Amino acid sequence: MITQPQTTPVPDPYEERLRVQTARLLAYRDDGPLVTALRGRIGPGLPAVPAAVAALVLIIAMAAAGMLKDGPVLLLPPVVMLVLVLPTAARDHLGRIDWLLPPLIRATEFLTIILIGLAADAPKWLMYVLLYVIGYHTYDTVYRTRQSIWPPDWVFRAGLGWEIRLLLIGAGAALGVLTWVLAALTVYLGVLFAVESVTSWVRLDKQSAMQASASDDLEASPEEAQEQVTGEPA
Repeated sequence: MITQPQTTPVPDPYEERLRVQTARLLAYRDDGPLVTALRGRIGPGLPAVPAAVAALVLIIAMAAAGMLKDGPVLLLPPVVMLVLVLPTAARDHLGRIDWLLPPLIRATEFLTIILIGLAADAPKWLMYVLLYVIGYHTYDTVYRTRQSIWPPDWVFRAGLGWEIRLLLIGAGAALGVLTWVLAALTVYLGVLFAVESVTSWVRLDKQSAMQASASDDLEASPEEAQEQVTGEPA
């Protein structure tokens, strides 16, 4: 009996492009364990960009109205963002303007940290360092995915995501311990993102060097190969 060789099905280029686009936007969102756990339990979700814009506008309106004063009210901006932005995680992120969602999430996260920090009179330099750490993580994620090098899923979970970071900051401000929360987050996230990023790039460099060496060996002439083995010219 003659068996036909099995061929591996070739993925549809259009579907593959959509899959990569969705994966990239989900990575750029920087969702944490809370959003990841609830993503499949919130139904179709809210329209991504309108919900994110609404969250940003509401938080700006609260600040402009003078609502954000020291105390429990500082937990309100993270809750507003969580209520409006979390349901967008269930969307496929394939809309024409859905590419705006990650920068909207990051801008709202950064603005919320600044507003809460200023209202609670937290050290400005500490807020700046935390924003730098989160910004570095965002840049590293974008740079890697553009080269089809995907950060591991555990990094996003360990990084807490925008939702848990904001909830911790809001709770810290409400309880009067924001400086300590900012310091702990800055140290923890700084070490996490820096160590994971450096080790990943070092590992990639080693793999690239090994592949280049193997390629050179395959292209070497018989005389060069013999010289490499024996150390004597052929």
